[in-house]
Amino acid sequence: MSLKSLAAACTAHTLIETPLGPVLLARTDTGLAGAWFDGQNAYPAGITTPRVDDDPLLCKTAKQLGEYFDGQRSRFEIPLDLRGTDFQLRVWRALLAIDSGQTASYGQIARGIGSPQAVRAVGAAVGRNPLSVIVPCHRVIGSDGSLTGYAGGLERKRALLRLEGIL
Repeated sequence: MSLKSLAAACTAHTLIETPLGPVLLARTDTGLAGAWFDGQNAYPAGITTPRVDDDPLLCKTAKQLGEYFDGQRSRFEIPLDLRGTDFQLRVWRALLAIDSGQTASYGQIARGIGSPQAVRAVGAAVGRNPLSVIVPCHRVIGSDGSLTGYAGGLERKRALLRLEGIL
């Protein structure tokens, strides 16, 4: 699924402030479909849905993100509407299984979804994750423990891992 088709499926959006900068939240009729840091790779500049600052789901998401950044929450309890290819969805579901304070390598994820040779494809899917922080792609590291790329920028990745006590 392209960002353009994801943006077209959205019914409302809002912008929130976080300690790591502004985040665009977008929803569909089904659930939260996007959470992007300002300036992040694959930022959907084309979302034309109405800005609805009092949307119940977007408000609940903003509240839970605030709790996360305050160290009071490690898991999110909101309905998600993940939209992508079958492979991307398998990868993103695997990311949801990485607990706060834990990490996994791209290779571990590839093996875990039954595609051990698809390490690069896993990396590409991780980079296209539309739900930053909520689907915790920041918990994915290189097999040697290195902090590899992050669509929101490596400084944000470091900050998120520090918040979770990993760094």
